[in-house]
This record gives sequence, C-alpha cells and structure tokens, in this order.
Amino acid sequence: MRKSIKLIKKLEGLHTLDTMQKLLGVSKKTAIKEISLLRKEGFVKTFGGGKQPRLYLLSTTPRREIGYPGLYETINRYSPIKIREQFTHKIINRKLSVEEALIRAVVTKDIRTIMASLGLFNHVSNWKRLYRYSKEFGVRRKIGALYDIARISLKVKKMDLRIRKRLLESDEKEKFIIPNMKTKDFKSIERTWRIHIPLNKADMEAYKEWSR
Repeated sequence: MRKSIKLIKKLEGLHTLDTMQKLLGVSKKTAIKEISLLRKEGFVKTFGGGKQPRLYLLSTTPRREIGYPGLYETINRYSPIKIREQFTHKIINRKLSVEEALIRAVVTKDIRTIMASLGLFNHVSNWKRLYRYSKEFGVRRKIGALYDIARISLKVKKMDLRIRKRLLESDEKEKFIIPNMKTKDFKSIERTWRIHIPLNKADMEAYKEWSR
C-alpha cells in the first residue's frame, strides 16, 4: 500500500497510458501492470475505450465501489463497442445478468447504448429469463427484432425456438425501438416483428469491423 500511495502522489490526476509511461520512465507493459494493480486497490477510474482514447483518473483516496457492476459496465465487459457511462449505475443487492442488461439497454432508447448491447446476445445463457424481463418491460418485439439484426453481422447464440415464438406472439403496440427513428433497410425483419428498425446496413457493417 505504501508503494501505491507513493506512486499515486507522483501520478495523481488524469492521464493516458503514454503520459504515465513518460512520468514513470517505464515500458508500456510495465505501465499497464502498474495501472492494473492500482485499479484493484481502488485508486484508478477508467474512462473511454473503443474508438475513444482511454483515460485514467488517479487519486490518493481509494475509490471503494458500492454494489455490483451496472448497465454500462456490463455492456463494456461483453461488447466490442465501448460506451461511456452517461451516469453511474450500480446494482446494490444482486448481480446484473446479461439478459437483464439487454433489456435495460433497450429501455434507454439510446441508439449507441442499444447498438453496443447487441454483442450481449452471444452471452445469453437463459432465454426464459430474457423473455421474462422483455415481457416485464414491454419490449418483447423489440428484443426479437434486435436479435435478428445482431445475427446479420455478429456471431450470436441460437435463440430457443419456443422463446422466439412467444416473442412473436407479443401484442405490444409500440412501433418504434427509438421514437420516430427508422431506416429503409431490414424491411423483412420489420415486417416479421411489426416494428421499425433504427439501424441500417452501414451501422451493422461498422459493427462487424469493430468486432474483428
């Protein structure tokens, strides 16, 4: 701990990996190792990632996390597209499942959050749970349509056919995944799920590239 405090006092503030390397006079590999150790002790908060520059905020006051990882942390754990937290989201008394995270992402009605969450379909382990949450939040047809979209460019697990049938039988009235947003692509999927798709083929091609 004493070594950590001494190191943090030298680095306190906002940094990139490059600036930390220069201040410490170490290799990239060593800098990454130091960041990892300091993060475990609660001295580092990380921002950005993906196409955004990764930033590290270092503080001499250990940052003790309360609760379990929330929506944005869960998405960033599984998705090739990383998103910045719009707000700190924690689950206090339980772990957030992949299935619930998918539903919560759709409920945000935020295009980047929804797009990033598509990668979670490949980590679904309980299709019944996914259905239960989608019914509870009134997004059954949205989840079905987004699953079919994800299959176009991503490797995703095969959905339980019984769950797919139950999703298709949904009588939810909402026609948009994101209010008043639709494209001219994926018309067959729109007809199948009776809902407008906010993503287009260019979006999914970009997602495919990010996933490589």
